[in-house]
Amino acid sequence: MPVTPAQVPAHVAIIMDGNGRWAKQRGLPRIEGHRRGVETVRSIIDAAKELGIRYLTLYAFSVENWKRPQDEVGALMSLLEYFLKRETATLVKNKVRLLTIGRTQDLPEVVRRQLDAAIAATAGFTDHTLVLALNYGSRTEVIDAARAYATAVAAGEISPNDSSWETFARHLYTRDLPDPDLVIRTSGEHRVSNFLLLQAAYAEFVFTPVPWPDFTKADLVAAIEVYNKRERRFGQTSEQLKPVTTA
Repeated sequence: MPVTPAQVPAHVAIIMDGNGRWAKQRGLPRIEGHRRGVETVRSIIDAAKELGIRYLTLYAFSVENWKRPQDEVGALMSLLEYFLKRETATLVKNKVRLLTIGRTQDLPEVVRRQLDAAIAATAGFTDHTLVLALNYGSRTEVIDAARAYATAVAAGEISPNDSSWETFARHLYTRDLPDPDLVIRTSGEHRVSNFLLLQAAYAEFVFTPVPWPDFTKADLVAAIEVYNKRERRFGQTSEQLKPVTTA
């Protein structure tokens, strides 16, 4: 049964996993899996918009991914550049805003230029947002946020007695984004791999065996259906969530 707009989570974050294994199972080079994964990115962006998902965050490149073979890293950067060149016009046409989270200043200059151009071209849109996590890691995010928070305190911009989560969260990469409601990981792994550890504190997690290159709109809908079967209590009891009835 198709999900209704009221059942669609506002923010879905996806750990895109399984490109290399998908290729290996077919006797193909790993880069072919990554190329196929780029095509999946394009289709899932469209699917998310069609379903009414307002924020879609994709874990595209982690801080740990630099440890991969140099030729694979280079190929990934080239694919990212290619994706941005090809898809910016489509994002504009579909009125999808592009944002990034992570230490993007460390990406190759040619990639940064394409990112900046895409972000600028889509900056005016507000209904749908695509967030690419690039050179991202939750632990490095915390380090960067703590440094920015300490700097603000030293400058007198924040009271040292203000230790609220809301104040600290304004220094995270995701300060302009709502927390994810649903986090999906593809390809059968059951871990979060340093992804949105703070922001996903109350998110629902769905782990699917489908590798990212084979992930479709139907798989996204299936994950949302699982999400809708769960009760999100945010520390309360089931009884507290029931509507109060009066005689």
